[in-house]
Amino acid sequence: MGKSIAIVQTSAVSSAELKSLCDEIMPDVKVYQIIDDSLIKEVNANGGPTCGVKRRLYAYYQQAESLGVDAILNQCSSVGEVAYAIRPFVSIPIVKVDEAMARKAVSLGKRIAVVATVPTTVGPSVRLVESMAKEAGKEIEIETHLVKDAMMILIEKGDVETHNKMVLGEVEAAAEACDVVVLAQGSMTVLLPLLGHITKPVLTSPRLGVEYMKKVLDNL
Repeated sequence: MGKSIAIVQTSAVSSAELKSLCDEIMPDVKVYQIIDDSLIKEVNANGGPTCGVKRRLYAYYQQAESLGVDAILNQCSSVGEVAYAIRPFVSIPIVKVDEAMARKAVSLGKRIAVVATVPTTVGPSVRLVESMAKEAGKEIEIETHLVKDAMMILIEKGDVETHNKMVLGEVEAAAEACDVVVLAQGSMTVLLPLLGHITKPVLTSPRLGVEYMKKVLDNL
C-alpha cells in the first residue's frame, strides 16, 4: 500500500503549489489537504495563535491521523511552534514546511535575513533559524525585515503585483546586507520570477519542505 500525507493549511494561497510540488517530488504519495483560512485571520488579528487556533489545529492533526496518513505537513510559519507543541500528542511525524529552509540558511552563511509579510511570522521564523543554528553548533546573526499587510493583500485581494512591489525592495536590501535571505512565508514564492538579479541565495520553503517530507517518508 502506498504512503500518504496530509497538508494542514491556514490559507489556500499555497495549496496548488504544494500539491504540484508533491506530485513532482513524490508522485506515488497520496496527498490530502486540510484548509481553514479562518486560522491565519485569527492569528493576525490577535498577534499570534489563540487557544481557539491551537484547538482547531490539534483537531485537524487528529483528523489527519484518523485518515491513516503516514505524516503531516504543517504549511503555516505563524503556527509552526504550535505544530512543535502538538508533536508529542500525535503518533505520526509532523513536518514544518520551513524547517528545511531554516537548516539550509544556517548552512549557507552567518548573517541571515528573515523577510516576512505578516508580524506573527517574524518571531517563530527567527526562533526556528536560531534553533537550527544551535543544532548545527554555529553562531549566526539575524536581521529581520517586515513588510506589514503584504500577505493579506495577496490572500484577500489576490493582488500579486502590489504584493511584489511592496516586498521586492526589502528583499533587495536584505540581500545587500546579509549572506542569505529567508522568505518566511510560502506565499512569497510569487516573487521568485523577479529575483534573478540577486546574487545572494534567497530561500523559500515549499520545495525544500516537500523534499524534506519525502526524506521523512523514505525513512519510515
